[in-house]
Amino acid sequence: MHETLRPVLAEAPVERTSRPGWPEIVAGLAAYAVLFAAVAVYLRHADLSAAMEGVIGFVLSAVMGFGAFAVAALLRIRRLAPFGVRRASGGSLLAAVGLGVVAFVLSAIASALYQAVAGDHQNVQAGYQEAAAGGILWYLTTAVSGFIATPIGEELIFRGVLANALGRYGAWVSVLASATVFALAHGINPVLPVAFVIGVVNALLLRRTGSVWPGIVVHGVNNALAMSVPVIVALATT
Repeated sequence: MHETLRPVLAEAPVERTSRPGWPEIVAGLAAYAVLFAAVAVYLRHADLSAAMEGVIGFVLSAVMGFGAFAVAALLRIRRLAPFGVRRASGGSLLAAVGLGVVAFVLSAIASALYQAVAGDHQNVQAGYQEAAAGGILWYLTTAVSGFIATPIGEELIFRGVLANALGRYGAWVSVLASATVFALAHGINPVLPVAFVIGVVNALLLRRTGSVWPGIVVHGVNNALAMSVPVIVALATT
C-alpha cells in the first residue's frame, strides 16, 4: 500500500470476534429492501403536498435505516459497540463538521459532472427543499427528520453494518463497496454521486475512528446544506 494512503485507510481497533458478517449484511439489506418497497408504494399512492411528501420521505428514510439495522443487530450480536455505536472524541466530531462542508462541495461537483455527462437534470430532492422552504415550523421538522434522524438511520445500516462487516476484506473493499451500495440505494439519478462521495468519506471515518458518530455528523451537515442553501439563495434573490 502506498505510504501516503496508509494513514487514511488504517483501521481503528475493532472487536473482530464479534464483527458483523454476511448474516448481518444479508438480513439488514433484505429488511432495507422490503421497507424501501413499502415506502415507495405508500408515497406513490399517497395524496400529499410536495412539502409534506418531503418531510414524510425523510421520516420514512430514517425508519428504513433504523428498522434494517435492528434486524441485523438482533440477529446474532445484540450489542451496539461492534456496529460502531461507541463514543467518538470531541476532536473527531469537530473535524466531521468541517468534513461535512467539504463533502457537500465535492458531492455538488460530482453531481454536476454526472448531470453534464448523463443529461439527467431531475431534481429528486424537490420535496425536501420545498419542505425546508415552507416556513420555520416546516424547516424545524425537516431539520429533525432530515438532518438528524435520517443520517443516524442510514449510517447505522450502511456503515455500522455493511462497511463494518466488509472491513474483514480490507480497506478498499469496505470503503468502495459500501459506498457503491449506499449510492445505488438512492437510485440512478443526480443524487447517486452525492451518496457515493458521502459513503466514501464516512466509511473512511468509520475505519479511522471505529465509531459511526463522525459519519453521522458529516451526513447531517451535508443534508443540512443541501436543503438550506437553496432556501437561502431563494430568499437572497427575492
